[in-house]
Amino acid sequence: MNKFVQFPLYLKITCVLLSLVVFSYIAILLENIFVPMFLGVLVASLLVPFSEFLEKKFRFSRGIASIVVVVLALLILSSVLLLIGMQLTHLQDDWPAFQQQLLEGVSNIQEWVYSKFGIAKENQMNYLESAASNSLKTGTDILGAAMSSLSTLLMFLVFTFLYSVFLLIYRGHLVRFVLMLFHSDHKDKVLDTIHAIQNMVKKYLVGLMLQMMIVTTLAFIAFLILDIKYSFMLALITGVLNVLPYIGILIALVITILVTFASASGAKVLFVLIVFVVIHAIDGNIVMPKIVGSKVKVNSLAVIVGLILGEMAWGISGMLLAIPTLAIMKIICDRVDSLRPWGYLLGEETYPEKINIEEENKE
Repeated sequence: MNKFVQFPLYLKITCVLLSLVVFSYIAILLENIFVPMFLGVLVASLLVPFSEFLEKKFRFSRGIASIVVVVLALLILSSVLLLIGMQLTHLQDDWPAFQQQLLEGVSNIQEWVYSKFGIAKENQMNYLESAASNSLKTGTDILGAAMSSLSTLLMFLVFTFLYSVFLLIYRGHLVRFVLMLFHSDHKDKVLDTIHAIQNMVKKYLVGLMLQMMIVTTLAFIAFLILDIKYSFMLALITGVLNVLPYIGILIALVITILVTFASASGAKVLFVLIVFVVIHAIDGNIVMPKIVGSKVKVNSLAVIVGLILGEMAWGISGMLLAIPTLAIMKIICDRVDSLRPWGYLLGEETYPEKINIEEENKE
């Protein structure tokens, strides 16, 4: 007869906290390995149906099918980056006019500051020149850091897609490995968990791309109506940055306001702000809950905590991975009896009928 040792609650909590500390330290230490690998898992989960289609329809080998779908995904991503690059080229061509408009805007602000606070333009310029000279001292360092970040990003993308290829090729081998870790009695539950995670990741990523296209389209239409210059570039940046929950839309707003302020009248800045408020309201109340949120079923509090912890551990990459990580944790917790309370904690609020606690205690 099997006997299970019951540990005190304080000992369980201590073990959990120590495990979290050790895991977090390892995750931060091996960021360059874990982040592209995790992204590779997400990309591979999304591309599995396409790989299976090529294998069944065109009789491709698994290796060839995996390489083809990953290359196609890479071409799509490159096309989006190329579109943004082309728009940035137009911005570079118009830079002199852009700079002149910006200087006029700064002059108007100086006059307003003088009329309201009595600070002379000379004093304002002295302060700005002092701040600019201090900033320029580190210009070389900033440029070097930017080039280093660009090379790191390219290597990051290369390893992500390499992981995706090999995960697609060896997906059957990896599933069998996971099954070997558990007793044969739990085979069905483990397979159900794997399929649930794969379906969730696929639906989440598809929903995320739909959300990106919807936000981009709404922003593009609004910018066209307002006759904002570089409307397509700004709309595309808004849609892409909106993938970052909560802060992405704010970054896009700042970029759009700066470009609008330098290339149009100040009144349009107010209209741009209104447009972003409306788009964020539509995205937060309709698009996100219906298209993306319904796939992960994780509550907002858990999302915010996950975003903070993800940013602390892996920066922007951690924020991108926070929501799917929480969703995967919830799926696993929901299927393990001892972890089910944690799955409930991560999930959305439910409103069950009132129950008689006294009767339950008697039972």
